[in-house]
Amino acid sequence: MAETSGTDAEYRAKRPGSKALYRRALGVFPGGVTHDARYAAPFPIYVDRARGSRKWDADGNEYVDYWMGHGALLLGHAHPTLVDAVTRQVQRGTQYGACHELEIEWGTLVKELMPSVELLRFTSSGTEAVQMALRLARAYTGQTKIVKLDDHFHGWTDYLAPGDAPPGIPGETRGTVVTVPPNDIEALADVLARDDVAGLILEPSGAHMGGAPLRQGYLQEVRELTERRGALLIFDEVVTGFRWSAGGVQGLLGIKPDLSTFGKIVAGGLPGAAVGGRADVMAALEFGEATGPQGHILHPGTFNANPLSAAAGVAMLSSVATGEPSEQAARTARSLAEAMNAALARHEVGGCVHGESSVLHIVLGLDAPRADEVPGVVARGDLHRLRADRSLTAQLRRAMLVNGVDLM
Repeated sequence: MAETSGTDAEYRAKRPGSKALYRRALGVFPGGVTHDARYAAPFPIYVDRARGSRKWDADGNEYVDYWMGHGALLLGHAHPTLVDAVTRQVQRGTQYGACHELEIEWGTLVKELMPSVELLRFTSSGTEAVQMALRLARAYTGQTKIVKLDDHFHGWTDYLAPGDAPPGIPGETRGTVVTVPPNDIEALADVLARDDVAGLILEPSGAHMGGAPLRQGYLQEVRELTERRGALLIFDEVVTGFRWSAGGVQGLLGIKPDLSTFGKIVAGGLPGAAVGGRADVMAALEFGEATGPQGHILHPGTFNANPLSAAAGVAMLSSVATGEPSEQAARTARSLAEAMNAALARHEVGGCVHGESSVLHIVLGLDAPRADEVPGVVARGDLHRLRADRSLTAQLRRAMLVNGVDLM
């Protein structure tokens, strides 16, 4: 406890600027923040600038940044290619309120990289993309129920917001969603046997960006089952898209979902997301005679495919298409995980570092498995052993910030 108190004291002492900014923020924003994940006790850091792999806070403290804009910055902060693309576009205009060539180039790159995408629409956030995917699935099938996997995250849309009974969401809305345990194909089959299911949505990495992985072969079983039962399969690749591979999880495993959502990397670190998939399902967004039998789905959005995000998206996906960014990030993550697991073993600390692609998860505790035990833990369904203790995680994050590293 003394060591923890010492860390807290050092954290506070070196960040008077962040502390002062947080006091101001408390009078402007509920909780003082604009994203739940940025809340931190006793106060969050306030970043002033960033470049490459590093960022600097309001007090001049330097951090090696592993958070990278919530996973949106595959090329790092202020990458010259992206800075140049955005700077050139700012001079040409940021919002035309009209169609433009860049949006076509951007969408074409998504189609070329993602095997399942025949048509797509851009949105301003991953949550919006998920909302549209649910609406498309319901319109296409004529059914109401959406199935999700327990603990999988899909933004804050009313239908899929985390928690058993989130405040402000009518029970009738939540009643249109059925939750099943991950990795249990029989439980999923029982639900899909009903005749009122429009689709299944999941994180193809497993819950929380792979923090609770899916067992090997599960996604292939899910694809076969949903096809057989006539339910649409929706991959939420907001995190995994363009990161697990240039073609996301679907490209890596050769699985074609009916619909997919993308965010973060797709817009090059600027606001933007997308939903895409089979042309016959996306037809509900067509006009006139091209509209599917279900009728036209309204899809406005002031900043959909805005020129600035499109410019960043084209620059980012052009780099992603080479395959090198995702491969290099994955190689670096593997090396880091090996070194961190060796350090845990050397100091006899219970826990492990595990993950897929370039996303790593730190699990500490007496019940935590070793890294080589994680596949067995997943196969047995003991995913609770991979859940990080929130209090311990918060202490670790503070200690790492004191030592110049932002982990999460």
